[in-house]
Order: sequence, then C-alpha cells, then structure tokens
Amino acid sequence: MNAYNDLELSNWKELDINVESLWLINERDKSGKHKNIYHGNFVPQIPNQLIRRYTKAGEMVFEPFMGSGTTAIECEKLGRDYIGFDINPEMISYVEGLGLQNNPLIKNANSEDAASFEFLGDKKFQFALLHPPYWDIVKFTDKKEDLSNCTELKEFVDRFIAICKNFMPHLDKNRYFAVVIGDVYKNSEVIPLGFYLMHHIKLNFKVKLKGVIVKNIEGNRGKIGQNNIWRYRALKNDYFIFKHEYILVFKKGF
Repeated sequence: MNAYNDLELSNWKELDINVESLWLINERDKSGKHKNIYHGNFVPQIPNQLIRRYTKAGEMVFEPFMGSGTTAIECEKLGRDYIGFDINPEMISYVEGLGLQNNPLIKNANSEDAASFEFLGDKKFQFALLHPPYWDIVKFTDKKEDLSNCTELKEFVDRFIAICKNFMPHLDKNRYFAVVIGDVYKNSEVIPLGFYLMHHIKLNFKVKLKGVIVKNIEGNRGKIGQNNIWRYRALKNDYFIFKHEYILVFKKGF
C-alpha cells in the first residue's frame, strides 16, 4: 500500500491492475448501471483501472466532462466520492436518475468558467479524469461553451488548457490526473490531438508525464476482419483505420 492507493502490494501477483502501455480491451463492461446510451462515452474499464491505481477509498474524483456518468458509476462501485460537471442538462438529469448511492455532486456547469469552482473553496480532490470531445468529431450540443463546437484547433487547445487552469488548484499536490483523447482526421491528414494537448499541458503546468497508454477495443464498430468496408476504403486510399485512443497520465508537482 502506498500514499495514493489501497493496493496491497504484498499480493501484487494477484492484482488485475494493468501497468502496460498497451491496453487491449475485448469489449466494454455492460454490467450494473452501465448503459451505452451516449455517443462518445468511454469504456468503464478505463476509469476503473485509473481510480483504483491513483486513489484510495473515500477520496474524491473530479470530472469536468461527465457525459452519461461512466466514471460516476465506477466511483460508486469503488467507494470513491465524485464531483462531475457537464454543460448538457439532459445528461445531468440522466445521471441523477441512476440513483447512485455515494451521493455524487453533479453540476450543470461550465468547467471553462472559473466561477464554477468557487463552491469548493479550499476543498481539494485527489484525482481528475478528463475525457473531452475529440474536437468536432461529434457535436454534443449547440452551446458555444461546448468544446465540440470549436472551429479551429488552436481554439480547442486554448480552451482545454483554460479548463485545466481552473481545476488544477483544487487537485492535491503530488496527485494525478489523466486525459483520455483520440486523434482526428481532417483535410486528408491525421491531426494528433492527444499530442497537442500533451505538449500544451507540459508547457503550462509543473507536471510530470507518467504514462502514454494506447487503448484499443478489439471489437470496435466492426472494424475488424479482412473483408469489411473499412478495410477496403483504407486499402483504396492512403490512410489507416483509427482503433486507438490515448490515456495520458500526469502527476501534479505543485
């Protein structure tokens, strides 16, 4: 056991914590309250792994892009407290309707607005998990506050960093946060969105990059096999099929 988790290292051989930089997930966890009802929600195995590795029972997890509550459900399962923001009131109502027993604090709030964090005062959380829109791949709302409505890459990156500046003072020193992000394909080229965010996080904050994890769901949208349309299109043209996402893990040093 160490300062930031409850893992019993005396039984390290029995732990199912993935410490490798390639995570191959056969299919998303559909157990309990998890429902794949929201385009863009991520697999529960990701917050499960990260929460167990970087927090202790009873500690607080913060999420500025709550979506349909995947992380909130895992926090209930794992006995962690939870604060989640989202600008979509429909998702707020949905997650409130899940009946989570750990009394999560869920706010219809814009993480880009520093005033959204004033209620915390001096209160700290011990882990933050950020799963933002992948720029404009999916338009989640028509709100100007929605990062998926950014028109330029620089705008997306600048606004993401502004969100980081708002939550960072409330993350305990020497604790961790993770960004789950994928690449985008625009104007016939790959835009390495995760690398842009990684670079600007390092430029703006005193943090250490602790992990660059590549995640792949093996059965993702039928893009496997030898004879499907995705493979044909890739062979006909000059691109590769996206199956990966990045999990970027940082340690705050201030």
